[in-house]
Amino acid sequence: MARLLFSILGSLVAFLAVLYQLYLSPLLQVIGVFRTVENFGLDPAACRGLPEFQACEKIVLHQPTGILYLACSTPESRLAWTPAMGQLNAQNRSADDYIATFDPATSKITRLELQNYHSDQPISVHGMDVVPSSTNRNELFVYLVNHRAPPHEQDAETVGADSVVEIFKTTVSGNQLVHIKTVRDSNIILSPNDVAGDANGKGFYFTNDHSFKISHVRTLRNVFSSTSVGYCHLDHGCKIVASGLYTNNGIVKAPELNASVYVASNMGGKISVFERQAVDDSLILMDVIHIGQALDNLSLDNNGHLWAAAFPKAQDMVEHLTKNPLHLSPVAAFKISVNTGPGSFYGEKYAVEKSYYVAISYTFCLSLSNTHTHTHCSIELTTSDLNPQIFENDGTTVSGSTSVVHDSERGMLFMHGVASHQLVVCRV
Repeated sequence: MARLLFSILGSLVAFLAVLYQLYLSPLLQVIGVFRTVENFGLDPAACRGLPEFQACEKIVLHQPTGILYLACSTPESRLAWTPAMGQLNAQNRSADDYIATFDPATSKITRLELQNYHSDQPISVHGMDVVPSSTNRNELFVYLVNHRAPPHEQDAETVGADSVVEIFKTTVSGNQLVHIKTVRDSNIILSPNDVAGDANGKGFYFTNDHSFKISHVRTLRNVFSSTSVGYCHLDHGCKIVASGLYTNNGIVKAPELNASVYVASNMGGKISVFERQAVDDSLILMDVIHIGQALDNLSLDNNGHLWAAAFPKAQDMVEHLTKNPLHLSPVAAFKISVNTGPGSFYGEKYAVEKSYYVAISYTFCLSLSNTHTHTHCSIELTTSDLNPQIFENDGTTVSGSTSVVHDSERGMLFMHGVASHQLVVCRV
């Protein structure tokens, strides 16, 4: 009996050790349980806050004009109604969410007026994309995740949000959003977080950040998750184009038709790089860029660099978003570019700068396979391999940023967050 007991205990210890090594240890590293946040490299005198903009989960730059588009709410509303976090108190959500623009050159703020939008409930904004039209350079398409309350007075905490993607159009420097279409497919658009639109005003990719709208096992699936990317077209409907992913969040795509599509994994601390197939808009996984911190939204600057908003201490972000928006949440941003330096000869495909308001340069080896497989190599660097770069902040200058956008032409950095109290603009 004693031998059997020791055998069972030994097997259990071995199982727990494997579980820790494969799941718990990487998770603790990503969410920053033992991470110490430092403050350096960011000059507060070069930054200013604009409290006129609050709780703007997603911000998008129109590069030709330098005008910033923001999807905003109120911090109080985010505490009640953020379906991505399981906060489903529809009665206490804002009735005044909005899309706004900010022109840094003139400091002009414009709240865009919705036209031709007919709904029996207010809009509830989350992810967003702003895309110049392929046929009219003065026209912009705005794709917007709208977390509606469930119809027929159903309990949102029981059935979840009735989330859809709205398509609007506007003009450069315009003050109106003209509604084109509400896209709803409850079998495919399950829990949309972010969206990346096409220049034709008809098609878009989106991330599902959960595989269920609501479930008793949803919290557990935050750790063992199977999320997806979908694609919708007004003429052809919606479909899943990538599945089996881990805690999806932000998505961004290069403007070319068959160029790369990037998807951030929140708790995985990594970015999946897909190649779009022009024939059917499907996605093929080409690479994975390992970052090592909890990630949110992504953006591309005019130099082709990919920027990722990150949380050095994810537990502080949870406190900031679910309990107290005034709680300081440290922020980070990573700048990723194709490695054109000497390291590219040795397979170091991407150069990752932890401009995370701290800035440290990470370089990972990712080998692009000649076939469409998931094969890649990943070399994690030790502390001695890192070179100091840009900056890091503990939340005192900028807190809880879920979006980081770089204007490479004008030398500006914009940061805002889903429950933040102000837009922060820095000269860089």
